[in-house]
Amino acid sequence: MGSLTSIYVFACVFLSIVWNNIQPTVENKLTANYSGNLLTKVPKNIPAHTHVLDLSHNRISEITNLEFISLPDLQVLNLSHNLITELDFSVFIFNQDLEYLDLSHNNIWTAYCQMLARLRHLDLSFNKFIDLPVCQEFGIMFYLEYLGLSAMMIRRSDFRYVTHLQLNTVLLTLEDFSLYEPLSLTALNTRNLHIVFAADQNFNFSLLYDGMSTSEKLKIFNLRYTLSHRDFPSPSLELLKDIKATDLMLEAVDLEWTVILQIFLLVWNSTVERLTVRNLIFRGPVVEQTEYKFLSHLRPLERFLSLGGSMKALTLESVRNKVYYFNQEILYRFFSEMNIDSLTIYDACMPHMLCPKTTSSFQYINFSRNALTDELFQNCNTLANLKLLILNRNKFVSLSKVSFMPSHMKSLRYLDMSSNLLRNSGAEKRCQWTDSLSELDLSSNQLTESVFECLPVNITKLDLQNNQIASVPKGIAELQSLKELNLASNRLADLPGCRAFAGLEILNIERNLILTPSADFFESCPSVKELQAGQNPFKCSCELQDFLRLERRSGGKLSGWPEAYVCKYPEELSGTQLKDFHLTELACNTTLLLVTALLLTLVLVAVAAFLCIYLDVPWYVRMLWQWTQTKRRAWHDCPEERETGLQFHAFISYSERDSLWVKNELIPNLEKGEGCIQLCQHERNFMPGKSIVENIINCIEKSYKSIFVLSPNFVQSEWCHYELYFAHHKLFSENSNSLILILLEPIPPYVIPARYHKLKALMAKRTYLEWPKERSKHALFWANLRAAVNIKLPTSFETDEEQSDVTSISSMTQRLIN
Repeated sequence: MGSLTSIYVFACVFLSIVWNNIQPTVENKLTANYSGNLLTKVPKNIPAHTHVLDLSHNRISEITNLEFISLPDLQVLNLSHNLITELDFSVFIFNQDLEYLDLSHNNIWTAYCQMLARLRHLDLSFNKFIDLPVCQEFGIMFYLEYLGLSAMMIRRSDFRYVTHLQLNTVLLTLEDFSLYEPLSLTALNTRNLHIVFAADQNFNFSLLYDGMSTSEKLKIFNLRYTLSHRDFPSPSLELLKDIKATDLMLEAVDLEWTVILQIFLLVWNSTVERLTVRNLIFRGPVVEQTEYKFLSHLRPLERFLSLGGSMKALTLESVRNKVYYFNQEILYRFFSEMNIDSLTIYDACMPHMLCPKTTSSFQYINFSRNALTDELFQNCNTLANLKLLILNRNKFVSLSKVSFMPSHMKSLRYLDMSSNLLRNSGAEKRCQWTDSLSELDLSSNQLTESVFECLPVNITKLDLQNNQIASVPKGIAELQSLKELNLASNRLADLPGCRAFAGLEILNIERNLILTPSADFFESCPSVKELQAGQNPFKCSCELQDFLRLERRSGGKLSGWPEAYVCKYPEELSGTQLKDFHLTELACNTTLLLVTALLLTLVLVAVAAFLCIYLDVPWYVRMLWQWTQTKRRAWHDCPEERETGLQFHAFISYSERDSLWVKNELIPNLEKGEGCIQLCQHERNFMPGKSIVENIINCIEKSYKSIFVLSPNFVQSEWCHYELYFAHHKLFSENSNSLILILLEPIPPYVIPARYHKLKALMAKRTYLEWPKERSKHALFWANLRAAVNIKLPTSFETDEEQSDVTSISSMTQRLIN
């Protein structure tokens, strides 16, 4: 199952690369995609002008002559991952423009050939062929660049028809492989050769040797050998002379270490310049014999490797050691003494590496994802040529010790210490970096702001993202050469100044804790050309307005604007982009706000004063106060009066200048006859000893109605206005209809003073009786008025009236005596 998975993954990745390479020749042309539709036959409704047809990942088991005859413009056809068992190339005879044909991952065991003149890409890999399906017709496909084949046996004569073709890539998938005749691959003329061997079979090393003599770039997948190393077939000396490969990649390697060493010996003695080994498992024989045999094979090879050759780069990725007991120092010495330019040992659980004994040729070292510690390369003077050193994802702890590690690497320009456990505290000894270091990656560690006390003075690019830095301290050493600084994903609350970074050009401060960035950043950092400050929890308030103005003046220096700049606080603005957040100048300028508020207050006071004067508000307030005081005194001083009911049918309010009409017309006509009306008149019924306001209020409250005789004289009388005010107050407080208006003479609107707005309102809204000039209408006038005020008063009315008269006469007598 594991072998099938690895083969499938390789095929998907490799074919996707090839597909992408062929895609540009047909882009912008009609594409029909039927992939993954569980089809059992080729659809009949494919558009006639289709250029690209994808029928992969279906269940098609057979293709016939009639299925593609209607597609004369077809250029790309993908039939991979189906169930096809037989292939007749004549089905494509009418597709003369066909350039790309993928039939990989089917069950094809036999093929009938037909020349396809314009074909550039043909893939028959991962099928069930016993012999290589290389037809004579392939030899005249002069445009062919890519050829994918599968077989169980390979003979020398299999490639005789394509020997003259200049192929770019050949892919061979060899499942259930049983026979290989040596030197068969050497008949191929290809630049790239990829061999996918069955993972559950012992690898045939003749494929490796012949492949190195066939192509410049060789990739082999599933190189496994479980037999004893004594049975390992070593290459012949003649073969070594014919090797022309410069790039060799071995994927999924599971071998004894003695076999691996012999392969290394072969590679170092060849033209190979770059060796890559991925997913390497090296095993050993019986445990107690391991160390001795390991040393006996390794020491000669170590001396040979130190001499150098064509090899320039070695890459080991995902290495697992099944040799449980041996002297690891010998293995470290083996790698450290290699005379090559580039060494990568990635994901190998390696805890240490030795310093070379003599000046090394290493220019690039990558020891990522291992278990290296602070002791690596301490006091190492032999890596003077090293330029790039990558040590991320290890177990380094002390930044101070790390600084001493490259102190003797005089050529080192780039150092990657990201994703370690680095810390730096004031208790540690001083730092000492090499002067040549210009780029330093300290991201994803546990560094705080004290890291700025331990940095290379000539650094130009510094990555400190994803640490625990809360601020950039003042007074740190100036980094005049620093051009790019990455402080993303830290704990900074504001933009740092550039006092120590005068030449800074690029600053990344994304994903920090900045609520309101400083607006004077570009003033303190005039050299900055790009600021990345997005993805911070911005607080959209007045303090942010200055930063928004800074963006408008920056001339595009804010990277990621506006998508990465979004409000976080307050909650109601969360998710709003800063470009859409606006506050008025008044809301954010305190001085302007105070001045505006003061002006508005003065205007309101002036308007209120004007309205008070215009509407005579003080007069109404005074009247309300007097009415309230009168009611209070009546409540406390004369409790018997609170129980007194109505005593009069009506209270008469009139101007003294209209008293003749009242006394000669109104009173006589209402009080005469049966059922006479009892009227309350101030001359007769005001109580001596009480204020005029109290008498007015008492008379109004003891009267069923209040009659107002309106005339130009009425509106000139202050007391008449008082009486109208209190009667109107009773109208609303008791919800009664107690007002009767008699218009004695017409009153022009301009005669009524402005403060008498109640009178204007009553005359506009209420019906009033108008005194008729014709004598014949007087009887009707008096009848209507009598009907309006007529009501049966309580039985105690007469007694109360007599008592009132006696009291009035007594008071008047007393005043005369006095």
